[in-house]
Amino acid sequence: MAKFNDVITNREHFRDIMGEASELVTRKTLSELDNHCGVFINRAPFVLISSADGQGNADISPKGDPEGFVKIIDSKTLAIPDRLGNRRADTIENIFENPNVSLIFLIPGKSETLRVSGTAQIVRDEALRKSMEVKGKSPDFAIVVTVEEAFFHCSKCMIRSKLWQVDHWPSLDGLPRLAQTMVDAGKLELSESQMHDIVVNDEQERLY
Repeated sequence: MAKFNDVITNREHFRDIMGEASELVTRKTLSELDNHCGVFINRAPFVLISSADGQGNADISPKGDPEGFVKIIDSKTLAIPDRLGNRRADTIENIFENPNVSLIFLIPGKSETLRVSGTAQIVRDEALRKSMEVKGKSPDFAIVVTVEEAFFHCSKCMIRSKLWQVDHWPSLDGLPRLAQTMVDAGKLELSESQMHDIVVNDEQERLY
């Protein structure tokens, strides 16, 4: 593992350099969702959910669907459908050991993001799952989050990265396909082409 000089190991040293956040920033934090949060969540087609297991091993997973797919039950409760995937279920496995999660909601073209954190549980409530139906198929599970904190995040990272500016997107030339990464990492006895066919079929036949 790489080693570095001048490593910051305590908050006091860090804050001596960084300074403290202004009241304008600290007062934006909410203990529940307000109307602005609701509008944003109802327009968001994409959310990232972070979790960690009982030993603190962290994970972050993307979730995407048509806008409004995350259901607002009330100002303290959100529900996220768990669609078909690869059955690793890293987030759910973590929640069983440690219910603390954080979310970042993104809307394409919108510079600001919404951050929400709280505790999660896995439910199979039939009415809830039915409300999340897409193309006649309901998710097997829903990740229900009890909101403890919510606030909007400024646009600086989007401005710096030019994330939503198509003419600034990097070239995809030379990037490996998912199939190649799987064959190499797993030392699979499949060709990249064979694995790619499996990936494409999964994307076409197992979205819902």
